[in-house]
Amino acid sequence: MQYRQLGDSDLKLSVIGLGCNNFGGRTDLETTSRVINRALDVGINHFDTADIYGGEGKSEDHMGQVIGPRRKEMILATKFGLPTSAGKGGKRDYVMTAVEASLKRLRTDYIDIYYLHKPDPMTPIEETLRALDDVVKQGKVRVIANSNMEPREITEAEQTAKKAGTVRFVAAQDELSLIKRGTERDRLPAVEKNHLAFIPYFPLASGLLTGKYTRNTPPPKGTRLDGKNRLSDVFWNDANLELTYKLVDWCNAKQVSLTNVAFAWLLSKPIVTSVIAGAVKIEQIDANARAAEFKLRPEDVAELDKLTAPALATQPH
Repeated sequence: MQYRQLGDSDLKLSVIGLGCNNFGGRTDLETTSRVINRALDVGINHFDTADIYGGEGKSEDHMGQVIGPRRKEMILATKFGLPTSAGKGGKRDYVMTAVEASLKRLRTDYIDIYYLHKPDPMTPIEETLRALDDVVKQGKVRVIANSNMEPREITEAEQTAKKAGTVRFVAAQDELSLIKRGTERDRLPAVEKNHLAFIPYFPLASGLLTGKYTRNTPPPKGTRLDGKNRLSDVFWNDANLELTYKLVDWCNAKQVSLTNVAFAWLLSKPIVTSVIAGAVKIEQIDANARAAEFKLRPEDVAELDKLTAPALATQPH
């Protein structure tokens, strides 16, 4: 496993991270334990959750029950800001409540990366940053980051932190994949301009880039895109499918795995620190870890960029 430094922090993350949104929901406690321990065994140290994953608090709670003595091996990230029974947004009082609740569920004394999950237009960013500055000074959080921010919001947060003398966001998390490249057009330039690291999620476009979707066949039973749901509404359309089939053809011609290519394309970007990939099986963990070893040649990246140019118009959902 390879590791990259997270922006200007002293944290080094495995280039493949584990998305923990399934814990407490699709996976029970025993499965959560197997997946987390296997990830650590193969060198994955970056674990990404949120206070709403798995159903409110359930992902954090399941993780807290199984981490135990291996906590120090992990770079643990969680998020606040989306609606919970305790509140939402970035107001100072809620930040303080949310961080304590996450620490309790995770059964840990500190969070390595604490994300504002979504911008709060009703709260000045300075109020949120001052609250986060306090929890960092208290030792409850090591670094802070943002998620799903527009370019102007990323720049405003950076300028506000400098002016107010608070801690700054060191990273931004947003959707990016060979199927959805809209982030490259506007948000990535803002991330780079403000010297943040970038953490992409949905790298496999909710399963389209696993290679299991082929022409004239319905979604495999039990997959995320099987049936009518939020993800299938977003990803299962003619444009995405046609692009997927072209990528499958390209990979077949090169005799390479589409999953490996999807990860390697993201990791070819110096601004990307770690790619978040969910897993509910040991086999998925092993496959993701192997993908970290695969590299694309510059000419391959150029071909993929050209092939997927239509995806530059596809915004994150």
